[in-house]
Amino acid sequence: MEEQKYMFLSEEDSKVIDQQIPPEEIVYDIADLFKVFSDMTRVKILYALSSGELCVYDISAVLEMSQSAISHQLRVLKQAKLVKYRREGKIVFYSLADSHIHTILNQGLEHVQE
Repeated sequence: MEEQKYMFLSEEDSKVIDQQIPPEEIVYDIADLFKVFSDMTRVKILYALSSGELCVYDISAVLEMSQSAISHQLRVLKQAKLVKYRREGKIVFYSLADSHIHTILNQGLEHVQE
């Protein structure tokens, strides 16, 4: 049996790969974004909101959790710019910030189901 030898990257190839890595501050922001997705409750909230606009009461009923727990997680999702909100009188309605969030959820689901 012939032994395969590993060939290390040339300095030129290494530089090309390094140039494809975003700047440090962008990588930091991406890591922060993915940290938000590390909590099951937040992911469930995002899935609930992917069906449309909901208020805290509705989200808490769907997830069978307290309104204060949902509000806390929504605050994190707002800070991460994953959800947006609008006020109608005393009621605040939440929705996904944009179509990218829906795409991230769908791609995550596809990935884990492979």
